[in-house]
Amino acid sequence: MPFVELETNLPSQNVPQDLAEKLCSATATILGKPRERVNVTVRTGVSMVVGGSSAPCTQLFISSIGVVGTAEQNKEHSAKFFNFLTEQLGLAQDRILLRFVPIEPWQIGKNGTIMTFL
Repeated sequence: MPFVELETNLPSQNVPQDLAEKLCSATATILGKPRERVNVTVRTGVSMVVGGSSAPCTQLFISSIGVVGTAEQNKEHSAKFFNFLTEQLGLAQDRILLRFVPIEPWQIGKNGTIMTFL
């Protein structure tokens, strides 16, 4: 069950209106998870500084069970997320940061229980 949160200082009018949907589909493909399990949040117009500069930038936080726990996995995922974000947002790669966070099934609540028991 991936959780993906994108924050950017770009104003909403400079971000594709359907970015959340596109990011959901891209995440499902990149991580090899069913689309209906992917959760996406997009926040635009956030006050942000990346690398000491407030020039247009974005941060993408990717949390998931079992698919973001190794350097090898994340190297592969990183290249694909960077391609997606540079294409969708028109930012240079040095203005994009990714954070991968592996999570365990007991850390996610759903349907009155936790994923461990679903």
